[in-house]
Amino acid sequence: QVPLVESGGGSVQAGGSLRLSCAASGYTGRNYLMAWFRQAPGKEREGVAAIYGGTTYYSDSGKGRFTISQDNAKNMLYLEMNSLKPEDTAIYRCAARYGYGGAWFQPLEYTYWGPGTQVTVSS
Repeated sequence: QVPLVESGGGSVQAGGSLRLSCAASGYTGRNYLMAWFRQAPGKEREGVAAIYGGTTYYSDSGKGRFTISQDNAKNMLYLEMNSLKPEDTAIYRCAARYGYGGAWFQPLEYTYWGPGTQVTVSS
């Protein structure tokens, strides 16, 4: 089991920044694929960013504005979000799986999920 708990969500104005954190109770480390997903009302779950073995992956929506990072010593995953837009409004969840199957953006790839944290961006 790798329980995950997100924090750091909130309400910001467009152009603002937020830093999301995800605490993993179990050991994760470089052998785990860790990712951030988001889901807005009425939309499908969308992969935003992932990290595996120090390599980072981003969706088009996150590239250039979001930065994923991890602190293996603290079992923490982060998502720094800048230049936020109203369309970034969603519940953000962190996810994890052991190893990397090649499709980081697919929700079905992941074994463990956090409950999520709400991000609201107003115009």
